[in-house]
Amino acid sequence: MNLVAAPTFQADPASMSPAGVATRAHLLTLTCEDRPGIVARVSAIIAKLGGNISESAQFWERSDNGFYMRIAFSTSSAVVPDVMRRALQPTVEQFGLKARLTDAERSPRIIVLVSKFDHCLQHILYQVRVGWLKATVAAIVSNHRDSERTAELAGIPFHWLPVTKDSKAEQESRVLALIDETNAELVVLARYMQVLSDGFTSTLAGHVINIHHSFLPSFKGAKPYHQAHERGVKLIGATAHYVTPELDEGPIIEQETERVTHALSPEDYVAVGRNIEARVLARAVKLHVEQRVLLNGTKTVVF
Repeated sequence: MNLVAAPTFQADPASMSPAGVATRAHLLTLTCEDRPGIVARVSAIIAKLGGNISESAQFWERSDNGFYMRIAFSTSSAVVPDVMRRALQPTVEQFGLKARLTDAERSPRIIVLVSKFDHCLQHILYQVRVGWLKATVAAIVSNHRDSERTAELAGIPFHWLPVTKDSKAEQESRVLALIDETNAELVVLARYMQVLSDGFTSTLAGHVINIHHSFLPSFKGAKPYHQAHERGVKLIGATAHYVTPELDEGPIIEQETERVTHALSPEDYVAVGRNIEARVLARAVKLHVEQRVLLNGTKTVVF
């Protein structure tokens, strides 16, 4: 799948430094067992190639001695990706690094799946349009036709793929084919009200993000915000996470809560909840496409 083996670089034009020299921005993420000298060695390689580090973050996981790092840096446009890879390869082998080097200027392609409620979809489209979310929505997929007009106005291909119990496998196969056709790197479930199969989620592990309200598992089923209102809930929120075969239990990327009071109606709860869901999902997608999220077992490291 293209979504698992995403292209490392695209032919984006080089930017210009303040001095007028053509430069290219890079992102490097790496994970490995912690050992002395990793940061020094990687930084020295970047410096030797004339690179300038603009952002660096690292984390040591004490429980298993895991090391996580993300570096944003720029080099002369003459330093092509293959040169960077060859320079890094001895260090990758020495320390057993799981590394990913990408062009920071590229615009990752995403596919958004949505059902009837479109608040999360609309927010993502807006943030892409204003440039806050640097991604390209390659397609919108839905098991309903409610968002077809939205896709048309945005100039994005819309795929109506209705699903039933008997057609789920075929429908998911069509989604997987669409991922390949569009070279998408991420699938975003923007209130897509279908349970994905274990095979689908396993195939795309770490590349599917979902949003749900933070009442789970207290208020399942229909109208969770109404159930929360009936129980006098004082905090409502939303959670964005990677999708796994364990329903709504994947590694968490982003969360938010907001206080509510007895004076609010059930409809007010719904409105507050939708606003939170839209914000949290967009932030999670932004963190992912900027490679700020590294998987750490059932958890995430977010830089």
